[in-house]
Amino acid sequence: MTSGTFADRSALVRIGASVRARLAEDPAVYKVPVDSAEIFAVSDFLGRDECEHLITMIDSVARPSSVFEEVYQEAFRTSYSGDVDGEDSFVRMIERRLSDLLGIDLAWGERFQGQRYHPGQEFKAHWDWFDTGARYWTDEVRRGGQRSWTAMAYLNEVEEGGITEFTRIGATITPEPGLLVLWNNATPDGRPNPDVMHAALPVIRGVKYVITKWFRTRAWH
Repeated sequence: MTSGTFADRSALVRIGASVRARLAEDPAVYKVPVDSAEIFAVSDFLGRDECEHLITMIDSVARPSSVFEEVYQEAFRTSYSGDVDGEDSFVRMIERRLSDLLGIDLAWGERFQGQRYHPGQEFKAHWDWFDTGARYWTDEVRRGGQRSWTAMAYLNEVEEGGITEFTRIGATITPEPGLLVLWNNATPDGRPNPDVMHAALPVIRGVKYVITKWFRTRAWH
């Protein structure tokens, strides 16, 4: 275990408590009623015009998706994805709104990543937090450490399929335009939470667009 891992655990406790308290005071935030994970939702976080603008941006950068860990099986993540321009004034506006909601400094957030799923495409069950025993962790601990919170917004209606499933706790979320889903990647004592394992189930009909931002335990670079 690296020294960065110990620092991350303390930071995850602190960030989790701060965000938990902030969201509890916001009447627009709904807590998903599960015991072993902290998952929240905000309807209409994005307007229809904002969703359409982000869809256009995603289409301009989307490429076949990749994953961190080399041992994932073939066809583990079959969507298209890409980072949108972090210097774009529209993107910065959305980021500031998200930072205000969570109370996390934008400097601690990775770039917004857009994802596009066509029929049959999916992202099998996975965690957003980093495996500190994996080879990539040596780099990630220097790039901002562990992922604390995930913020994911749906940008369009999907004709059929494309549901997000938290596979260990049985919670499912159906895409709807502008819906923001947030979850704490750690337990209250600062350990990576295995119960936030989730999957993007295959799209059956239509196309699914999502934009995601991951926050770290300190400034990301």
